[in-house]
Amino acid sequence: MIENPKKRAYTPQKPPSQLEKWQVDAGINEILLETTVNRLAADISASTKRPEISKPLKEKEVVSSNIGLLDNSINLVNKIINLDELRLAVSEYEGCSLKNTATNLVFSDGNENARVMLVGEAPGADEDRQGKPFVGVSGQLLDKMLSSIGLDRSSVYIANIIPWRPPGNRQPTPKEIDLCLPFIRRHIQLVNPLVLVLVGGTAAKSLLDKKEGIMRLRGRWFEYAADESDTIIPALPIFHPAFLLRSPVQKSNSWKDLIQIKRKLTELGIE
Repeated sequence: MIENPKKRAYTPQKPPSQLEKWQVDAGINEILLETTVNRLAADISASTKRPEISKPLKEKEVVSSNIGLLDNSINLVNKIINLDELRLAVSEYEGCSLKNTATNLVFSDGNENARVMLVGEAPGADEDRQGKPFVGVSGQLLDKMLSSIGLDRSSVYIANIIPWRPPGNRQPTPKEIDLCLPFIRRHIQLVNPLVLVLVGGTAAKSLLDKKEGIMRLRGRWFEYAADESDTIIPALPIFHPAFLLRSPVQKSNSWKDLIQIKRKLTELGIE
């Protein structure tokens, strides 16, 4: 008589725990191991081929690229003979990436035949929307400053070092300034003012080639060489209106600078 194989002892299943119920409800359908496994480390160790990493340009390559763009802008402006041509050249210039993020080109405002030219830093949000320099809150303050010495936008000409708004109203980079300097220098040559007012530290340091900040530069007359000839324009750095809005305590010094401008205009016979 063949014996029946031993039957396995029946072990009743335990009811699912609260954790297991939660896992089922959450859609977890994989078995959880008793020990933890660092799958990220496992994946990394399993991969023997490293992805190709793009190398940054070497310093010499970056400098060479910047010089090439700068040479292009210099060669471009040397052929320009009037403001209409300059506006067109700036609008078509692709060397400065700020153009790609700006809404409008901010070329100039005011009277192109004026004897007084103001050069600011770069457009803000309001200027970018309207395509004109100094039209926001700081522009309104600038209008009041000009009015205090008998000037307005019909008697001055206004432009910026940078004709496109930097994203987030950040400071222009040295590279961006260098690329745009040939255009503003040519701009000044074509307007040919008798007095140049440099509004803010960026404009003053860039056009006068100075390392000092606006606190040291303001209130002092400098000689700006308009071109390679003997043409010299008296230039006065002043506080930017945006700075005065943040630091109203400096308005008294700003008033002193405005008085200097008025005296210079009287000295030159400009009323």
